[in-house]
Amino acid sequence: MQHRVIVLGAGYSGAIAAGRLAKRLHRDDVAITLVDAEPDFVERVRLHQLAAGADLAPRPYSEMFAGTGVTVKLARVTGVDADRRTVTVRTAADSTGTAADGGAGVEELEYDTLVYALGSGWHDQGVPGAAEHAHEIAGRPGALRLRERLAALGAGEHVLVVGGGLTGLEAATEIAESRPDLRVALAARGGLGDGLSPKGRRHLRKVLDGLRVTVHEHTDVTRVEADRVTTAAGAHLPAAVTVWTTGFAVHPIAKATAVETGESGQIVVDRTMRSLSHPDVYAIGDAALVEGPGGKPLRMSCASGVPSAWQAADAIAARLTGGKVPNVPLRYFNQCISLGRRDGLIQYVTADDRAVRAALTGRPAALYKEVVCKGAAWGVANPTVGKPVRRRRVVRGPVQAAPATRVRTSA
Repeated sequence: MQHRVIVLGAGYSGAIAAGRLAKRLHRDDVAITLVDAEPDFVERVRLHQLAAGADLAPRPYSEMFAGTGVTVKLARVTGVDADRRTVTVRTAADSTGTAADGGAGVEELEYDTLVYALGSGWHDQGVPGAAEHAHEIAGRPGALRLRERLAALGAGEHVLVVGGGLTGLEAATEIAESRPDLRVALAARGGLGDGLSPKGRRHLRKVLDGLRVTVHEHTDVTRVEADRVTTAAGAHLPAAVTVWTTGFAVHPIAKATAVETGESGQIVVDRTMRSLSHPDVYAIGDAALVEGPGGKPLRMSCASGVPSAWQAADAIAARLTGGKVPNVPLRYFNQCISLGRRDGLIQYVTADDRAVRAALTGRPAALYKEVVCKGAAWGVANPTVGKPVRRRRVVRGPVQAAPATRVRTSA
């Protein structure tokens, strides 16, 4: 019988992991199924562009994985039973676009190895009114809703982006550049560009000033209404549209399983991305709680997700074929921030993601960021292209026990 590998989620991490496994394992020995609710790949790092009015070319999974040996199943994951090694899904259609059972319905899939890559969504932080009135850009549906709302705004109306992290900075600058007739503001809980180098902060402030973005620093939003927000200091900030970018929350399914998770709901894994409680489960991307350099958990980001996918796929292939399990340290090199279509900021960082003095700014940084985005998308769209790798045969035998090494679960 074939060894059944199921990959849940076809974002950057899941799609790359599925393609990398297909490139390394013999098709006669392994059946790889990639499950996702969307028919097309979503470039999450470009959703702020989509919301601001840009048109992104579709990337159908049926084309991306044609001829790779990966079966794409269009379905929404509704449950995981890690003890029985089954996944429950609500079927939409298979990779041919035809409903697998003649129509949508509930289906149970059995696996031998599970790669959990369901990722994360937006996090309202429990702030009253945020879920009802704020817009999010953590997923394509939310970005499209925001796009429609922004298009309906008249000149002079207020748009407030809540959250001073990378997503908030990109959203504020993208909207301000594409709609200079709007009054765009950014509310940050800390100082503007906290965590960046002095050069990075100076450039960020210069760009925001040039785009006429009003910045509210050290501002904690405590309530969201249809036309304004309230701050902890009691101030009211006008907002015909509130864009919520205060962080991500992982998909809730993992926490409802028997798999060990941290307080965040992420699956606790070793440095090969293997679950510490269930050795036939691997978690990658935002779904994984893994120790990085300096003993700190890797942050939720594409910068963490792609190398974690490489790590997991290579570890699975090695364990199945009797090869040496790689253990490449996961580290950071830079933080890439687009500041509209013509400007950007590349903040170079230490291995554990702390800013150093060096930073690339301006048009060269915008081009650098564009190359990074295109490269990530190309890697997903061409999962088996690259340096030839000999597909290895699976060695039949018992599953190895999970390593005893544990990770720290606090930052």
